[in-house]
Amino acid sequence: MTDRSKSTLEPCPSKAARRADVIIVVLAILTVAIATASLMLGRYPIDPGQAVLMLASQAVPLDQTWTDQQATLFFNVRLPRILLALMVGCSLSVAGAAYQGTFQNPLVSPDILGASQGAAFGAAVAILAGFTMGLVSVSAFCFSLITVGLVLLISSRAKGNHMMVVVLAGVMVSSLFQAGVSCTKLIADPNNDELADITYWLMGSLTGAKMSQVATIAPIVVAGCAVLFALRWRINILTMGDDEASTMGVNARVIRIVVIVAATFVTAACVSVSGMIGWVGLVIPHLCRMLVGPDYRKLIPASMLMGAGFLLFVDDIARLATTAEIPIGILTAFVGAPFFLYLITRRRKL
Repeated sequence: MTDRSKSTLEPCPSKAARRADVIIVVLAILTVAIATASLMLGRYPIDPGQAVLMLASQAVPLDQTWTDQQATLFFNVRLPRILLALMVGCSLSVAGAAYQGTFQNPLVSPDILGASQGAAFGAAVAILAGFTMGLVSVSAFCFSLITVGLVLLISSRAKGNHMMVVVLAGVMVSSLFQAGVSCTKLIADPNNDELADITYWLMGSLTGAKMSQVATIAPIVVAGCAVLFALRWRINILTMGDDEASTMGVNARVIRIVVIVAATFVTAACVSVSGMIGWVGLVIPHLCRMLVGPDYRKLIPASMLMGAGFLLFVDDIARLATTAEIPIGILTAFVGAPFFLYLITRRRKL
């Protein structure tokens, strides 16, 4: 067994493992703190005590000390948006980490197989057809899965290095659907809301989040993240290559397919309700590697927590910074791109 495989499979040194565990606990506390603060922050602040009582009233009967307007704002506007931000951030981050380990490429992100561009095309077509926002999300989700399925079908018929072929097929199919999005924008009537709606969706936003959206994607997100969490130690083995994985009795092809399917489903579900939110799945896993190391047993939970907290924090800025809400996809790009440039200029190896 090579030195590389030994270092990957050996248990983490106790000091490093304890440090990683402490960081994960701190990330969990920070995420809970950001979520708690987000419940109270807004143009119409809610008292901390009132927020706690309103949440508790869903479990036990309490005398109502808050107004109906506060309850409507809390349960129909603020809470769904916070839950959606947590799920989207968690999913995009863990999908990015899983893809990077599976493809053994630090520049891979959740949209590497075309899931985001396929969702964008599906949403644009649905908006152009005059569908409701609920059907727009369904169309985006379906086209996202169709795109990834097309990429895997093409790669299965191509010759050469399988992983390289998958990535190249993803790039080509993404370009095809991106051209489709441009075509829908060209066709859209600028005199009504079609073009504006397509453009706004492509920028990514959690505005108008509803509890029905949370309930719709929650089973997919929970199931997909649970699969990736359960397979986190096997992703360590995938990073060493198929030959070494086979010598350890691990079917690398099957594990890779399961990881890709799980990561694709959570990405498609999130993009279908939030639009295009970039950089989270690329930058957050790298930042977590700096904190907890490359061991996916620690990296996967760290990415989940940091991604959830990060996107919620950025969404708070998006809705509070100005009177006109900033699309969250713009803010993640402003934060993500400079930070990634910092990573590649300050570190020899990502």
